[in-house]
Amino acid sequence: MKAVILAAGVGKRLWPITQHQPKCLIEIGGRTLLSRYLEALAGAHIRQATIVVGYKQEMIRAAVGGECRGVEISYLVNEEFHRGSISSLWIARTSLNDDVIIMDADVLFHREILRRLVASPFPNCLLMDDTVKQTGEECMVVVQGGRVIALSKQMPERYDVAGEGVGFLKVRRADTGHVVESLRGFIEQGRWDMEYEDALLPYFQQVKVGHEKIGGLPWTEIDFPEDVTKAEREILPQL
Repeated sequence: MKAVILAAGVGKRLWPITQHQPKCLIEIGGRTLLSRYLEALAGAHIRQATIVVGYKQEMIRAAVGGECRGVEISYLVNEEFHRGSISSLWIARTSLNDDVIIMDADVLFHREILRRLVASPFPNCLLMDDTVKQTGEECMVVVQGGRVIALSKQMPERYDVAGEGVGFLKVRRADTGHVVESLRGFIEQGRWDMEYEDALLPYFQQVKVGHEKIGGLPWTEIDFPEDVTKAEREILPQL
């Protein structure tokens, strides 16, 4: 199993911070998010990671090099990093050649969250924080009939259960082609400004994707300045 970390974006909503560095290099408790990711991957016995870089990529390369905390690192460059996140996952399609964990690079999380995803009996799986109800910004894991039917900010009319997605997706090697083809349909339409989560809808229709509930475990996505404060004051002491 390997990891693909999507770290190419500008992070415009955090511009007071990200004008100086990529979001994944924000320090929480004196350590960068990316360093914490690599430590968690090593702890889950994942020894290979591909990082998709773009904005200020030289800073990321300088921070972690070709190996960090026992994880071998390679890089893919997204020249369209100012577009939607679909562009980064599309660039990463060449690395979807093994069982893989696809990870957004802007989450502070307890290591048990990653361990639960890796250990899940579902070969294709998303993490769901079932304690979170949507207020507008949350990207929700939506389940109906025992399978994920959507990962989106746009909620369908009918579903059984939903909770906020953590931003990590496990895909088994045999099904990575479905992910690529799901993206391809939108890329061929020129829809480079989409978020990759919405572009996975065909994949969810073709492949049974399970979910693991992680409600109660500490984590937070970092999109806004107030999220940094939350990470430092509320989440970090629980890690």
